[in-house]
Amino acid sequence: MFVVSSDVHFMAIQSADWKAARAYKESGAIYRGRIEGTNAGGLLVRFYSLIGFLPYPLLSPSHSCIAADKPIQDIAKDLVGSRISVKVIQAREENRKLIFSEKEAVWSHFSGKIKVGDVFDARVGSVEDFGAFVHLRFPDGYYHITGLVHVSEVSWDFVQDVRDVLKAGDEVRVKVKEIDREKMRVTLSIKLLEDDPLFETLDKVIPQDNKFGSDTSEMAESLNIEPLPGLDNICKELLEEEGISDVRICRQGFEKRVVSQDLQLWLSNAPATNNRFTLLARAGRQVQEVQLTTTLDQEGIKKALQKVLERVP
Repeated sequence: MFVVSSDVHFMAIQSADWKAARAYKESGAIYRGRIEGTNAGGLLVRFYSLIGFLPYPLLSPSHSCIAADKPIQDIAKDLVGSRISVKVIQAREENRKLIFSEKEAVWSHFSGKIKVGDVFDARVGSVEDFGAFVHLRFPDGYYHITGLVHVSEVSWDFVQDVRDVLKAGDEVRVKVKEIDREKMRVTLSIKLLEDDPLFETLDKVIPQDNKFGSDTSEMAESLNIEPLPGLDNICKELLEEEGISDVRICRQGFEKRVVSQDLQLWLSNAPATNNRFTLLARAGRQVQEVQLTTTLDQEGIKKALQKVLERVP
């Protein structure tokens, strides 16, 4: 007869709990654990006989949004003794590394409640050179998911530094532009909640009574502006595409705001008249109207334009 020491018994329990932790990680199941304490980098969360670590950056944004004036360390101390829903993202028994993420648990629960095109009230969390991270407010009043508003999606105006427009704590409205559910990424836009000034002010910036033919030099002289760079070459190449019989540069004008210095092209959604479609070109503040006479439908024109843009440098 022999007695198993308490140490051996405890090690057996811990080994079984490490096995359970690995099972949680592999399955993606959500675990609800008790917060036992904090340290400089995050929260200490009990997992049966084990203590795991929940880093501050992996907390749901709802905590800091509720208590915006509090340092994260103080917020964490207030959570001690409560329970929190997390996912196991690392479970390495050999070096005793057990890491949790509340963000991943929250994503599992709330990501299915958002779709492309949804509009949210939101709060700016942080601002970087490339854009702003924004927390989405859900109907329960909490900010569960964070998305990125890229610098190009902040405004139709040219934005050189996001910090000139947004700062942490700002309340904004955003539109969901893209969702990558596998990578848990949400792309947001502020400017898509406003009309593109190209379409909003087209008839204002291009006078209706100034209709020019394909003579771009006459047009430039009359309006005292230069033709859009590269547009002539694109028009010539379009004439080489099967189904396009005429390409005519028409009205031109200025917008009040600079959206992009690059040449941008759109196919108008207006229905064709006498087999004529309208292309809209913009670079800087200049707006250009181009009329196509073609037997192609809209999809055919888009494909032809794509082929041309691949040829024109």
